Amino acid sequence: MKYIIASDIHGSAFWCDKLVNAFKKEKADRLLLVGDLLYHGPRNPFPQDYGCPAVFTALNALKDKITAIRGNCDSEVDQMVLEFPMLADYALVGDNGRTLFLTHGHLYNEQTPPLLKKGDVLFNGHFHVPCHKELASGAIYANCGSVALPKDGTPHSYIVYENGTLVWKDLETEKSFDFFSSNA
Repeated sequence: MKYIIASDIHGSAFWCDKLVNAFKKEKADRLLLVGDLLYHGPRNPFPQDYGCPAVFTALNALKDKITAIRGNCDSEVDQMVLEFPMLADYALVGDNGRTLFLTHGHLYNEQTPPLLKKGDVLFNGHFHVPCHKELASGAIYANCGSVALPKDGTPHSYIVYENGTLVWKDLETEKSFDFFSSNA
């Protein structure tokens, strides 16, 4: 299975459109969204082309291919317009004996990881900065960065996960971050 893991769209129709196009171009099987889909949040600026209706329309068109979890800026009212579930704090995806633990990052993250074994992967967003490291348990921590509001000079990004390989991609240039690419 080939997955796209992305986070922090924050209601940006412009960047959501780029993500949907990347998903189609990558020919991925599923789009794994790890939170903060519609609302920009009280501490964030309005992202480019802020338009929640355009975002939920674009995502709803892919509803059968999306696994989504709740971010700290997502709420029950968001679920009313989304045609796929997104209110769980985490989701588990199995991959050849490995567990992919999807969460936003405000509850579980590299500082407060869930119980995972060597080879499992903890995916999150929330911090808006791509990151990859091994946890004390031997599990991999992978932050996909942010689709719409990247921080610390990082690009608008997502992760491609296929056959245990993680590759970070820049939504603007479509190029991978070779320095982040890793075998999970």
